[in-house]
Amino acid sequence: MSAAYYLPVPVPHDPGADPTVSIERFRPTEHTVSTWGPDLQHGAPPSALLARALERHRPRPDTRLTRITVDLLGPVPLSDLEVRTRIERPGRKIELLVAELWATTADGTARAVARGTGWRLETVDLPDVARTSEPPLPPVHTVPSGSIGHPAWSGGYISTLEWRVVTEFGVPGPSAAWVCAALPLVDGETPTGLDRLMTVADVANGVGSKLDPTEWLFLNTELTVHLFRAPEPTWVGISAETSVGPDGVGMTAGVLYDDAGALGRIAQNVQVRPR
Repeated sequence: MSAAYYLPVPVPHDPGADPTVSIERFRPTEHTVSTWGPDLQHGAPPSALLARALERHRPRPDTRLTRITVDLLGPVPLSDLEVRTRIERPGRKIELLVAELWATTADGTARAVARGTGWRLETVDLPDVARTSEPPLPPVHTVPSGSIGHPAWSGGYISTLEWRVVTEFGVPGPSAAWVCAALPLVDGETPTGLDRLMTVADVANGVGSKLDPTEWLFLNTELTVHLFRAPEPTWVGISAETSVGPDGVGMTAGVLYDDAGALGRIAQNVQVRPR
């Protein structure tokens, strides 16, 4: 069994490559497999891989990522991936970065299967105005350990997560849990706080759902994370709820936490269909 979600793959030197674009390659392991199918990746690991690329591309100590949007452009296959990252809109105080996840599909063509964008803002020291209106979660050490609580969510990526459920899933109102990924995102690397957060943020869709996954499919096509504070989690807290319209389209909205409290919000577009 592999000890990470992805294994790094060497990139051959290309003297004609665009120097403004960072290129990395990765091989997904069995731990990235989706709940919804054995031949595709769960949305969380590719989202985290894109966020990792955005965070590491030409970093500046006076800035940080404050909004990350990931668009899943199609099924992410269990094949080698190439991440291409660039600065779309440079600036001294505000920058927009773009990372694309490329794969060779079943018909032999290469295309982008996911895309991440991130706003990187200049930061200053303003501790006197720091605040949040979000209610706290019970500290992770006070919540008993356990499983996600549904047999339909098992194997692959889901089996790599540790759970401490604060509010039972499926009950009226927001549900909440502390979640921890047992594996690093990339083999041989120590995950950053953002790596840990984005490795599990996509499960907000499941935390907030009121539907039985043995009877319903509810797949998100994207996720957007806003961070008003830099994440420093080991465990990630998620409080979320999914609303569904009468035409089979839903939206998950949630709050993200680390040990110090709330740090941001997540939103996901959801397509709901009967199995």
